[in-house]
Amino acid sequence: MAVNEDGEVVGSVSGGCVEGAVVLEALDVMATGTPRRCSFGYSDDEAFAVGLTCGGTVHLLVEPLDW
Repeated sequence: MAVNEDGEVVGSVSGGCVEGAVVLEALDVMATGTPRRCSFGYSDDEAFAVGLTCGGTVHLLVEPLDW
């Protein structure tokens, strides 16, 4: 997943479950220049309540790219 300074996104990490939160983290990382490890997840019960078939946890490294 790539996010630019305007919040435009290419790709995904979870098919829609946590993308909004990842974009916010990416924007903050771009502002500070400091990479970070982020974890996002749902229990099976929470996932079912929001229409997902199962829960789980995604661990991501969010870092700025300097081309």
